[in-house]
Amino acid sequence: MSEKHLVCQGALCKCNFGTTPDTLKVKTQSKRYINENQGGKKLMATHMDIGKTFEKNTFGSCTKMNNNPCQVVVTQWSGFYDKITLQDNNGKALLEDSKATCPIGSPDCITIINHGQTAEASAQNVKNADDEVLAELLPFVDIKGRAKKYIPINK
Repeated sequence: MSEKHLVCQGALCKCNFGTTPDTLKVKTQSKRYINENQGGKKLMATHMDIGKTFEKNTFGSCTKMNNNPCQVVVTQWSGFYDKITLQDNNGKALLEDSKATCPIGSPDCITIINHGQTAEASAQNVKNADDEVLAELLPFVDIKGRAKKYIPINK
């Protein structure tokens, strides 16, 4: 996998022939969440997420259709990670460099702009953080809830 992110619901995608991006919506499974402590928003996307699998199901105007409105339908994904298979839909995990095919566009005409994951610091991240590094990065914030002693400056 080598430093590539898994894709989840909310990933932003674009078509080479469209004018606007659209947001991926996972419809083939409802149990496997990634990048969340509680689980509820970021379902893991797989190569089985085909058909009308975007929020608006359009990438704006399609140059392949003389700038008429795009009506995207994903027929297949390529470049997925075949070492992860979900039991729910027998799907392989999509990666941030996976590409989709639309029958109007061409093979691999749909690319992922943003994988959909976001960085969130958890309580465990704060607990594991080095005190000196936190003090350098955030000198006036007491993240760990420890009172700091300040020495008054004599004028």
